[in-house]
Amino acid sequence: MVIVDTSAWIEYLKGGVPAIVNKVDLCLDQNLVAIGDLIYCEVIQGIRSPRERHDVSGLLLSLPQFNMVGFSMAEKSASNYRLLRAKGVTVRKTIDVLIGTFCAEHKLQLIHFDSDFDLMAKHIGLDII
Repeated sequence: MVIVDTSAWIEYLKGGVPAIVNKVDLCLDQNLVAIGDLIYCEVIQGIRSPRERHDVSGLLLSLPQFNMVGFSMAEKSASNYRLLRAKGVTVRKTIDVLIGTFCAEHKLQLIHFDSDFDLMAKHIGLDII
């Protein structure tokens, strides 16, 4: 199973970076993509047009869904944040640590277009494709 981060959904939806668009397309075609609640929130909040929001929401909600945050995941993410800081890695957004930790803990691959995930991957066991 593959999680597509918000950064990659943005590229996919706007027809941006071909390498990202192609990865998402391939995984969608193979029915490998799932959506997390945090990513759904980020994607939907950024869409201004009601019609586009409706269409994108329909696509995302048709995918297998994960609730990404609970107290145990929040605790593990906080631990990972401290680990990363101790190694000199500063992740700019807490939500990225939550998403990265969730994917690492559940052995889900991640497609992204955000350097924070590259920085944390080797330290928390995040599998990036």
